[in-house]
Amino acid sequence: MDHAHRPGGWTVAAAWMVAIYLVLPISIVIPVSLTDQRFLSLPQEALSLRHYATVLGSEAWLGSIWQSFLIAVAATVIAVVAGTLCAIGCWRLSRRSTELVRAMMLLPIIIPSIVYAVGLYRYFAKIDLLDRFLGVAIAHGVTGIPYVVITVSTALAAFDPRLEQAARGMGASLSQTLRWVILPRIAPGIVSGAIFAFIHSWDELVIVLFIASRDVFTLPRRIWDGINENLDPAMAAVAVLLVVFTLGLLLLDLALRKRRDA
Repeated sequence: MDHAHRPGGWTVAAAWMVAIYLVLPISIVIPVSLTDQRFLSLPQEALSLRHYATVLGSEAWLGSIWQSFLIAVAATVIAVVAGTLCAIGCWRLSRRSTELVRAMMLLPIIIPSIVYAVGLYRYFAKIDLLDRFLGVAIAHGVTGIPYVVITVSTALAAFDPRLEQAARGMGASLSQTLRWVILPRIAPGIVSGAIFAFIHSWDELVIVLFIASRDVFTLPRRIWDGINENLDPAMAAVAVLLVVFTLGLLLLDLALRKRRDA
């Protein structure tokens, strides 16, 4: 790298300060989760894993983890199917109207979550989807569509349309071209969108607070209620597990991106 293009000392220092600022609130949860006290605090005498044992041995915590996982899987399927079809449709048409469609697909992450949640509450109350697994999965699936649309549209931007033309010229039908030519080429973008849609559903809280109560009790909802009722260090242990799981998904996405760019 040319010396003139190397970042200056102040730039590097500022970058490290921003990184520390972002990571510090997350990293502090780790020692808190290992505390030997019965309340949220740093370890006093020794490190302890008893709060992790509490989480892994609690039916309430495990039930919420399993419920959040199933909802995230269902929401991811909805987001991937709808988002991929939307992105491919807009890519094939390539008209001014398709830009409007793409913009509308991004509305769920543009509109404040609480506004969207209030609207869902009024609408779901009429069709009996409040406090239902299906209702939460649909809500999370819709809000996950933008992530899929963005990643798939990016993958399609690098797709050579001559491959589709060649397949159609050799007699392949539209469905065959989609299945054997287009989808394999944009698979990394689809998987990336699925990962982000899953993470979004896994961590979402605001919508669940509005449209769920007793029957649907996701992990973020249980953490929220735990903060309001008591300061059990088990919540810190759950937070660490969430961070590790989310980090693993992000590393998987990074590996897929590197493989795609190779």
